[in-house]
Amino acid sequence: MKNYLSLVKFSHTIFAMPFALIGFFLGVYAYMQTIKLAPEFMPVGIDQVWFFFTHKWHLFVLMLICMISARNAAMAFNRYIDRKYDEKNPRTAIREIPAGIIQPKNALFFVILNCIAFIIATFYINKLCFFLSPIALTVILGYSLTKRFTFLCHLVLGVGLGLAPIGAFLAVTGYFKALPLFFSFAVFFWVAGFDIIYALQDEQFDKENKLYSIPAAFGQTKAIWISRILHLLSIACVFAAGVYGNFILVYWIGFFVFVMLLFYQHFLVARYGLQRIDLAFFTSNGIASVLFSLCVITEILMHF
Repeated sequence: MKNYLSLVKFSHTIFAMPFALIGFFLGVYAYMQTIKLAPEFMPVGIDQVWFFFTHKWHLFVLMLICMISARNAAMAFNRYIDRKYDEKNPRTAIREIPAGIIQPKNALFFVILNCIAFIIATFYINKLCFFLSPIALTVILGYSLTKRFTFLCHLVLGVGLGLAPIGAFLAVTGYFKALPLFFSFAVFFWVAGFDIIYALQDEQFDKENKLYSIPAAFGQTKAIWISRILHLLSIACVFAAGVYGNFILVYWIGFFVFVMLLFYQHFLVARYGLQRIDLAFFTSNGIASVLFSLCVITEILMHF
């Protein structure tokens, strides 16, 4: 189990899961505004959240299963499909498949199991999620192939993780709404931006092996500027979500923290180059995701 958790970098769930929780609580709020109960039975305030979880707790569990299984499938498939390149790359040669810790056929079996778990979970959520599940799997699995033919692979990864907020919202409500889409676009630009920074490590390797990435296509300096632009677009989406959702103090505290951590990430890259890539990529983005989502969820709960 430890080896498979390492294979899929389970700790990196911290990037998308908090945004999925934002989408879920937005869905809870929307759902509670639509149910019809006699006045004497209608909960008020924060009691509405307790009412939802006592009657619809299974949706939360199913949403978590979808998030975990989809990400497990995507990461394991990425490791499986890239195993030959990982063997050549000194940075990735220690990964579980090239190191012989996990056999390729077992990794593929793990992918299939997680895909099945994802589809079954969506079936028990609602029809819309079930019908959309093949599209979601196509996006998150297809990302692993894109580096072979387009430098836009970073954007495809952004789309995959950007499905988290709107997917969680759909799990609760069964319909689309604008506000969670703002957060999905924020995740899209945010993830694409920091994936470009991470790809700086393999710029030369990608060129030598005819793999596509923005650093390999445009060079380090231009790639960093493209990453900055994408992160500015992410900030714009988060700002638009705050205005559109009529959020107040707590949300804007989270917005400030999110922005500062993005700027800190680019400060580290500008100051130290690739020397502190783990701090810029893993630590700052993980903290940004968690702190921002806590502020947004608190703000949503205050609206009940």
